Amino acid sequence: MSNPLHPGATIGILGGGQLGRMLLVAAARLGFKTHIYDPSPNPPAGHVAARVFTAPYDDLNAIRAFAESVEIVTFEFENIPADALNAIEEICPVLPGGTALVVSQDRVLEKDFIKGLGLKTAPYAQVDDLESLQRGLDQVGTPAILKTRRFGYDGKGQARIDDPSQAAKALDAIDRRPALLEGFVEFEREISVIGARSIDGTVICYDPGENVHETGILRTTTVPATITNAQATDAVILTGQILNALNYVGVMGVELFVTRQGLLVNEIAPRVHNSGHWTQNGCVIDQFEQHIRAIAGWPLGDGQRHSNVVMTNLLGDEASCPQMLARDATAALHLYGKTESRPGRKMGHINRITGPAGG
Repeated sequence: MSNPLHPGATIGILGGGQLGRMLLVAAARLGFKTHIYDPSPNPPAGHVAARVFTAPYDDLNAIRAFAESVEIVTFEFENIPADALNAIEEICPVLPGGTALVVSQDRVLEKDFIKGLGLKTAPYAQVDDLESLQRGLDQVGTPAILKTRRFGYDGKGQARIDDPSQAAKALDAIDRRPALLEGFVEFEREISVIGARSIDGTVICYDPGENVHETGILRTTTVPATITNAQATDAVILTGQILNALNYVGVMGVELFVTRQGLLVNEIAPRVHNSGHWTQNGCVIDQFEQHIRAIAGWPLGDGQRHSNVVMTNLLGDEASCPQMLARDATAALHLYGKTESRPGRKMGHINRITGPAGG
């Protein structure tokens, strides 16, 4: 894309979940129209989109019609088939590019990519069958986690192995799909950095947030994280390194473990990220507007934090009484418009201001 998008242009978003919804809201503030593509009827982002395309991702005729209706396409999740992306790219640009998706869609490729940059990860091994799993256990040790190479999220597609005798059972638990075996890491805390890179190569990162997970689902992100200035600087530098290596355009989430041996990269997410929701109320330019600015060819915001924030995900029926939640004068309530509540399902989040930055 050679020229910046002007207000009134239409941005297409693959995926209609809550991340897409919040991207659409940010795009609307900047004067853009938005179309979404999602296989599900009545997705959360559909409530605020100018147009909704409802079709499977393998319906290439529908994909092409979607691409022809917009100036540029982005996405809110990683697991988009390559054929769909290729069909879109024949018509209009897709940002971030396909390279980041290819890397992030496959856990083994992702680990190899990170290691190839000279960055540290947990010990890991590629698993294709029971024999390679047993070799991997000899290499990685136990306890370990067996994860499907593709299509896992929020703790799904995983099996814990505490003893090598559990190898066959663990492989059965993930339907014997190609996998990554990952060794456990003793870490002090988990942090994440939300970074953005513009078309001209400018990189802006937000302050690292400290994450707490429950049953594989992000529960809270606290900013500032309880880390040293040196650790924060290192986390931002390595995030920039990853963005530049991928020639990335847009916002990315990079999850890290803080260990005695330094920072280990857990995973990368080539999109706006749950752990970056705190930016909506802690910064002038949040991660969603930052992403829209980047893909539209606009200048990035500086990402400076004006407040300390605790972001808390609202799961299941925790969002069933929004009037009660709204009584907290220090908390900003963000609901996703989902009609069906299920245990562990993200229904919204709260950003609670805990004080001024530096206070």
